[in-house]
Amino acid sequence: MRGANAVLGTAGLAAFLALGEAVPRLGLVKEAYFPPTSRVADALGAELADSAFWTALGDTLTGWALGLAIAVGAGIVAGVLISVVPHLREATASTIEFLRPIPSVALIPLAVLLYGTELRSVLLLVVYAAFWQVLIQVLYGIQDVDPVAEETARSYGLGTWARIRHVLWPTALPYVMTGVRLAAAVALILAITAELVIGAPGLGARIAVAKTSQAVPEMYALIVVTGVLGLLINVGVRTVERHALAWHQSVRGEVAV
Repeated sequence: MRGANAVLGTAGLAAFLALGEAVPRLGLVKEAYFPPTSRVADALGAELADSAFWTALGDTLTGWALGLAIAVGAGIVAGVLISVVPHLREATASTIEFLRPIPSVALIPLAVLLYGTELRSVLLLVVYAAFWQVLIQVLYGIQDVDPVAEETARSYGLGTWARIRHVLWPTALPYVMTGVRLAAAVALILAITAELVIGAPGLGARIAVAKTSQAVPEMYALIVVTGVLGLLINVGVRTVERHALAWHQSVRGEVAV
């Protein structure tokens, strides 16, 4: 089954690349705006041979990784505290519902005023966007804890931290991993967006330079790189998720009776 899916996926990708080559060659769109696949591939090869490209890639990955780590840590800690401290969830519900829908891109002017084009501007936007993905999933996960298991733990005299470790965390972990997977994708989107708009060092800034200098094939090549980067990040996070949830029925393929 996996082999057939791989063959179909490869065939679909080949057809897409062939279409990208044929459409501008046939004059359906202008090559100046949509270069053929072969020209984009040549530009990609040139980018890979340029040390400045790898520096920009490192800058993007640094902003993504640091922002994601901060957001995940803060989201987990805040979610657990809000859930276990009496009445704290009710007290913070309206604040969370007010702040969560605010788009991170709306904070770009604030980030520029505070930090200019430094890495901290990227981190501000990345952390803000990714934090909510984790926090909401943690809240849902802890809310899903079986009240019978919770009361049993209390009756056996387990303290707060023991209940978090043995009751709350195993139930919330699948939700947490979902939040991390969503946050990883959102963090990459915001990192590149911040670089593109603010001009912070990274792939986004390199795309902006290629656009303004009319280097269209190079621009498309960099866009392809961001797509591949997103794919690799998603595969990596899913791999971590499978290892972290190896005991869970969703990974083991078991059917709850």
